[in-house]
Amino acid sequence: MADKEAAREISLAVRRLLQAGRGMQAALARKLSLRVTDVQALDQVVSSPEPLGPGELGNRLGITSASATVLVDRLAAAGHLARHADPADRRRVHLEATGHAREDVRNALGPLLGEIETITDRLEPEHVPVVLSFLDDVAAAMRNYDGR
Repeated sequence: MADKEAAREISLAVRRLLQAGRGMQAALARKLSLRVTDVQALDQVVSSPEPLGPGELGNRLGITSASATVLVDRLAAAGHLARHADPADRRRVHLEATGHAREDVRNALGPLLGEIETITDRLEPEHVPVVLSFLDDVAAAMRNYDGR
């Protein structure tokens, strides 16, 4: 178990990681000629285990329903999102990132993902489960704080 000083250093390192993540999102948005909120919206749509509608997307981003509608309209008009009617309830709409959007993001993130792979390759195999467990636990703590 880590002592108080180690816990403090780890907390600060997580904070630096979060700050770097926000900077990475801003850089990705610039590379894709999008707004940061647009990048966050695409990430939510792509990573969600269940289909998202505009309302749920707005909730996850912390924006109003009207703002979410404007955001979805903008991303759909740019060819980044597609709307699909919910087969169980035709009044509801599910959002899906287009192949074009996925490819653009994949290409823009390629160098970063390559660098992360290089860093991962330096880990000793027995350390991988510890790192994964730590990162999953930190992510769970953040989701708990967020209420999700």
